[in-house]
Amino acid sequence: MGSETTGAVALSHEQYDALLEAAETYREALVVRLCGDVGLRPAELVALTVDDVEQVRIDPPRYLVRVPETGTRERRTAYLPSHVERELGRYARCNDLSSDDRIFTVTPRRLQMLVSSVAERASDLFDEPELSAVSTDDLRRYFARRALVDRDVNPRVVKAAGGWGSFEALEPYLREPTDAELVDAFEALEREPGGARGSPDERAGSDVTDESVVRLLLAASDRYALVRLDADGYVDRWNRSAAALFGYRAGEIVGTHVSAFYTDGAVDDGVPERTLSTALEESGCEVDGWRVHEDGSRFRATEVVSPLRDDRGRHAGFAVFVRDVSAHHEALEAVRERRDELDRRDAVSRRHRAVARALPESTDHEEIEANACASLADGGVYEFAWIERATFSDGRREWRTASGIAPDAVDGIAPDRGGTDGNGSASDALGIDPTAREGASVTVVRDVTATVDDEFFEGALATVPVEHGETVYGTLSVGTDRVDAFDEEEQRWLETTARAIGAAIAAARRRTLLSSDRVVELEISCRDTGSFFVDASRKLSCRFVLDSLVPVSESSQLYFIRLEGASPAAVFDLADAQRGIDDCRVIETDERGSRLEVVVEGSSPTLLLTEYGATVREATFESGRAEITAECGVNADLRTIVDGLRAVFPETDLVGKRETDRSVRTTPEFRDGLEDRLTDRQEAALRAAYFGGYYDWPRESTAEEVADAMGITSPTLHNHLRKAQHELLRTFFGDSSADDRR
Repeated sequence: MGSETTGAVALSHEQYDALLEAAETYREALVVRLCGDVGLRPAELVALTVDDVEQVRIDPPRYLVRVPETGTRERRTAYLPSHVERELGRYARCNDLSSDDRIFTVTPRRLQMLVSSVAERASDLFDEPELSAVSTDDLRRYFARRALVDRDVNPRVVKAAGGWGSFEALEPYLREPTDAELVDAFEALEREPGGARGSPDERAGSDVTDESVVRLLLAASDRYALVRLDADGYVDRWNRSAAALFGYRAGEIVGTHVSAFYTDGAVDDGVPERTLSTALEESGCEVDGWRVHEDGSRFRATEVVSPLRDDRGRHAGFAVFVRDVSAHHEALEAVRERRDELDRRDAVSRRHRAVARALPESTDHEEIEANACASLADGGVYEFAWIERATFSDGRREWRTASGIAPDAVDGIAPDRGGTDGNGSASDALGIDPTAREGASVTVVRDVTATVDDEFFEGALATVPVEHGETVYGTLSVGTDRVDAFDEEEQRWLETTARAIGAAIAAARRRTLLSSDRVVELEISCRDTGSFFVDASRKLSCRFVLDSLVPVSESSQLYFIRLEGASPAAVFDLADAQRGIDDCRVIETDERGSRLEVVVEGSSPTLLLTEYGATVREATFESGRAEITAECGVNADLRTIVDGLRAVFPETDLVGKRETDRSVRTTPEFRDGLEDRLTDRQEAALRAAYFGGYYDWPRESTAEEVADAMGITSPTLHNHLRKAQHELLRTFFGDSSADDRR
């Protein structure tokens, strides 16, 4: 037998589908199909017209294509599959082609290049370098191989449809016959007396029998077997199909009970005998389960067991048809595992989304913690959940909220991991550092065994800090008995939920401060050099006075600060070596000192106070010591605030506190205070500009028009407006130091 052309690509079905998927236009896909499904050459494609397609059957519709004569090749007829005819018709309609128009108005070389382009694209898409070399000739070879080998089409038909000049040209696509095919092809002659003698009718009637069909089907695959048992269930006959599937030779297995093919567990449960009994009672049965090869390996099988009868109707044995369905079973198990995985992920996400829904409905710190724990423990994903607030300065537990477990029972969950002494926290037992500043990170402890509320618990625990910005409010812990718990995705859910709880706590603290008629004024002293201004005031023997504080982001603040007793350059030199200072500049300098603008990135005493819901009113940094005055709501947890500060800045003390009424300025009071600060000309200029549309966008009046209406010059108007706006903002922000800066 001949061989294919050197360098040719023997396309598989999957590779052919990859080419079609890589086609980006109708035209590209159509050219590939006309070569690979119809067997046309590029020279024949460019001569093809719509009128060359002919419908030869109506129901179902079938089509032929009259291939035009090209060069030395005569006109021939090829078969056109229905799906290719539909694509060809769609292409003709989209391009408004008439019946005698050529379908492809390009050269054969251009179509060859088009196929090469599709092949290179498929090679890149599916990472198959071999595809890049596919040509139109390879597509015709695919057509021939598919027709001759896969579909067993008569070679004479393939030769005529594809325009091959001789049968020798098709020989490379015909495979060598197997031994079984040779035997089956001539076996009929062996059975006839005198070899091939007999009448034509007799020979025709013996060509195909039920027995030969079954034999051919069994020989086609090593995943099917037909076994005959005697009346007691012992192997009576053994053929090649059974040997190929199970691995036994006939001499090794004939006379052995059918239970040899079953697992030990199934034999102990009496499954083989029960199967044969059911088949006998119900005239056949179908079962599936694990079966065993000769080497002891298992495979999944489906069995059809049918009882056999002799001429008198007496039970004579069983016919057992066995099919190896391991591949289907594995695929099904993979789908089930994927389904279970998606169900688990969905259940986890629902619990965390439930927390997100519960947080806006919570009014204070305690309710936020209680609702979050209840949402997590509900639904079966987590057995229990708790949030623990700890006094970080001395390590004692201050508060614990739990759901699914009694708060006091938490201490007994991890006694072999450090435990607690009644004063320590479960977070300590789990190795959690609630003051870690690298963002929320989940700590997972597996193989935890404990008695929880008189029930045995075996599973895993995960703990994550509850924080917002630079402030850690405590830790969130959850426990579950799921063996696949706390993968990377679930840990990200826990981190997100913990941050959401922290943000809700921070918002609740701010609401408490804003809605309170009375406030607690705190006087705080900090000597910790972790604060830049404390450290700078000590090193430079200078004094910083806070004018104003503007939040820039969750982790940075903009300081407007007065500097006395040192040069700005000295401060900037220290700032350059300080990681927490993002930017700084001089606003103004006079004989009393300088005003600086400083961006502080990361933790600072004022930022932590803000995150705990307090409002910083005053701050002075002098000789290595900060004196900070802040306000918080009367219901605020002062110990949590102070301990939160000490966790990051240990040398911090609460010097004093006092409860006072919140100063509330009414609108008339604000207006009267502003009128006292403005001159008549400033107020007049401000009114004229406002009502004249100067502050609208786009402006309805220019400064020149407002000034002309007032009978003053434009520079004079701008001077009045600047001073008036300054007093307006000074009154709004309550800046009592503005006079000192003027």
